[in-house]
Amino acid sequence: MLPPSNALSDRNLEAATTLSLKREPASFAFLCSRAIAPPQPMESIHIDLASVDYFAGRASLWATLDMRSDGGEGKVTSLLGFDESFLRPFTRALIEAAASRTPYRMTIVHGAGEQSRHRVVEYVTGPGVPLSEVVLTPQDSVIAISARAEDERTEETLFQLPRSDSFLRAFVKVACQADLALHETLAQSERLALQKARGGA
Repeated sequence: MLPPSNALSDRNLEAATTLSLKREPASFAFLCSRAIAPPQPMESIHIDLASVDYFAGRASLWATLDMRSDGGEGKVTSLLGFDESFLRPFTRALIEAAASRTPYRMTIVHGAGEQSRHRVVEYVTGPGVPLSEVVLTPQDSVIAISARAEDERTEETLFQLPRSDSFLRAFVKVACQADLALHETLAQSERLALQKARGGA
C-alpha cells in the first residue's frame, strides 16, 4: 500500500463551479453607494477555495464567490468570502427567496469564542468588510444580495444573481459540489494534522 499523502489534494473549484450568466437576465455587481468600482455586468461566477489552515486545534478554510466581467477585461473579482458553514444556508436562502418572492434575511452567527474570527465578508465596498447579515431580495428577474456590516445599521446592495429556473438549478448543483469538496478538504486537513501530531509525539 502507498503511504498516506502528506499534502492536501489540489481542489480546482473554479473549473467545476463556473456558471456563465450570458444567457441569463442581466446581473450586475458593484451597485452600492461606497463601491470602489462602477457597476459591472457579471458574465460568469464561480466558487474558489482561497485557503486552508489548522490552528488552535481546529481545521478551517476560506472560500470565495467570484465573478468575471467583460468590463473588467476578464479579471476575477471576489464578491463574498466565507468559511465552511456559509454555502449550505446561503443556497437554501437563495432558493427560498426565489420561490416565496419575499426577502430572506441571513444572520451571521458566531459560536462560542469565535468573535475574533470572521465568518463572512464582502469585497465589493472594500478589501474585506465583515458582515453580520446578508439579505436576499427577489425582484422580477434577479435576486438582489444586500448586506449589513458588523458595525453598521444600514444595508448596502452588493450584487445581483439571476432568478431564472435554469440558473437556480445550476447554482444548486455547483454549490453542492463545492460544499462537498470543502468539507472533504477540512476532513483531509484534520487527518494530516493528526498524522503530524502522532509523528512528533
